[in-house]
Amino acid sequence: MTAPTFPLTRISFVIAQAIASIAVAHAQTSQQVIVTDTTPKRESASSIGGFGDAALLQTPAAINVIGQEQLQDWRVRRIADVIKLDASLNEAYNAVGYAEQFSLRGFPLDNASSYRKDGLPIASDASIPLENKERIDILKGLSGLQGGVSTPGGLIDFVTKRPTAAPLRSILFEVSERGTVLGSVDLGGRFEDRRFGYRINAAAEQLRSYVKGADGQRQFVSGAFDWQISPRALLQIDLDNQHKSQITAPGYQLIDGTGLPVGVSARTLLNDQPWSKPVVTDSSNIGLRFAYQWNADWTSTVAANKYKLKRDDFAAFPFGCGFAAGFCANGDYDVYDYQSTGEVKTLLSTQALLQGKFATGSLRHQLTLGADTLRRRDEYGDYVYDYRGTSNIYQSMAVSPSPLTTGPVSLQRKGNEQAVFVQDIISLTGQVQLHAGLRRAELERVQLGSTFNRTYVLPSLALVYSPVASLSLYGSYSRGLEHGGVAPFGTNNVNQILDPGTSRQQEIGIKTALMPGWQMTAALFQISKPLEYTNANYDYVRNGDAVHRGLELAAQGKLTRDLTLGLTAMALQARQRNTGDAVQDNQRVTNVPAFKSGVTLDYAVPQLAGVKLNGAWVYSSDKIFSPDSVVRATIPSYHVVDLGARYVTTVNGVATTLRANVDNVLDKFYWRDASTALGGYLLPGAPRTFKISAQLDF
Repeated sequence: MTAPTFPLTRISFVIAQAIASIAVAHAQTSQQVIVTDTTPKRESASSIGGFGDAALLQTPAAINVIGQEQLQDWRVRRIADVIKLDASLNEAYNAVGYAEQFSLRGFPLDNASSYRKDGLPIASDASIPLENKERIDILKGLSGLQGGVSTPGGLIDFVTKRPTAAPLRSILFEVSERGTVLGSVDLGGRFEDRRFGYRINAAAEQLRSYVKGADGQRQFVSGAFDWQISPRALLQIDLDNQHKSQITAPGYQLIDGTGLPVGVSARTLLNDQPWSKPVVTDSSNIGLRFAYQWNADWTSTVAANKYKLKRDDFAAFPFGCGFAAGFCANGDYDVYDYQSTGEVKTLLSTQALLQGKFATGSLRHQLTLGADTLRRRDEYGDYVYDYRGTSNIYQSMAVSPSPLTTGPVSLQRKGNEQAVFVQDIISLTGQVQLHAGLRRAELERVQLGSTFNRTYVLPSLALVYSPVASLSLYGSYSRGLEHGGVAPFGTNNVNQILDPGTSRQQEIGIKTALMPGWQMTAALFQISKPLEYTNANYDYVRNGDAVHRGLELAAQGKLTRDLTLGLTAMALQARQRNTGDAVQDNQRVTNVPAFKSGVTLDYAVPQLAGVKLNGAWVYSSDKIFSPDSVVRATIPSYHVVDLGARYVTTVNGVATTLRANVDNVLDKFYWRDASTALGGYLLPGAPRTFKISAQLDF
């Protein structure tokens, strides 16, 4: 299968124009400033834990902020690339060429509600571009107050790049995998009237995945604009658009319904029929935010975002062995021609906030009053899922495509959410803060001829004790709300959506910066939520509870002047309770390791100015894979080692950063993902892959 070539697109024109503007800007620049500080920057504030930027040390929640320097040095191109930086984050049916899907604290995230852009919901049914993202904020645990309807694992918020005060002209070229080529530009600054600012990002990419044949292309462009209307009023607008076309790589199933496949390669594509087509997605965002500072203590903000996805989904899909579960004993599997064309998903979200500070006697308050809405519309038609014959995991065999075609597209699902909320952070003393919040959420859903409408109240309560400025201890209780799961392929009630379910969390934690140059956090938590699974009758049901008890640790600091250590670890006990079924009770939850850790090292070579080396080691203990209520296979533990290097210099007066990264240096085969999605699939981790890039800052 040949790699697709790039057409001449508007994106290519944008990049060409951007490069030209960089050259002009360089000619006009008389002075270059090169940052030589080699200490990895640790972000100190985030808004994901509440309703505005707050110091992480004082926020009663487990939050990880992955800043721009980490994103660049580790060449983070996908969300999966940050797994080495947070042990609580795992993949959950993350197939090459398809939308990325993850879990936090052992709970799968919801593609429609667990991902945010600047605090507002977006869908993750297409890959999320990172070229225009300043940082990634990860909130671990319940987010009922902050996010409303979301799975109990947490939220991932993508913070967009904003206009810069000084002119920014940056260009990047990268080569990776089997010849994937990426070119991108980043332009920022202010117009002559300093009230107006801009940030433009554009990228074009030819994709040649490590999975041979899972090739494609991608184009992306975005713009973010600020208008300082007055010293008190700020208007922000951002837009982005991405087109991506790539063959997807489905996973494996258990051999003979019970055993792991052996002798297979992560480079093998099962979706390799002569008629295989790429998954084509077009995704876009239009965002608007207006903030007004009434006085030194009070601010109001209104924001809105419209996300839209169009998708044509194709795959030669491997599933089962006749009427038996899993692939056949000899590696044969049934091939289905899957087609779903013209899918459209739209999310329109709004939020209004009034925030202020005041005192009542000796008590000081930080008050937030707010309301938000979310309007969801899903359009799709009847899909094709047609058995076409048999292939084999060791030797591909061609089958004929289906003569069937997809049905007309129509509105299939409507969802509306309205909520009002209040949060008050009360300083009881100089050392003690009480965080009290409440969200009232009304949900309405119309799908498959059925209507659901109900109102929920979600409380959140936390106490923070800070004996000194660099140390805080907290305890919290919160309730959350999530949409019901969708019955997967192979069940009697396939595609049925269960009603929303409520979850509960208790958490205690400690955050400290007592040691100079070090930041450390620890959190002990318990989360319980209704359990959803496929029972012995092949019905997808809600029965009993999933109870996750865990300990998270994170630390970052200097071991020596030139050596920086990062540590992340999670020990998790995830069990099924109260099902009334001896087969289900006390069983481990599928695809959840009992222990996972990551260690990173950054070393600034003192003898070589501008050179920094980095390395990462990730360990995951074994996991259970249970595609139905009977089979329980064990996925072995694994270790993965990544290495990288960065060299900062000047070439002809241009600040230049060269980076080289090797992931999975030891080229180990391992099963990284064992998800029950789509009937239960195993996905291998990437083999040894390379990334080499050059970044020029004019």
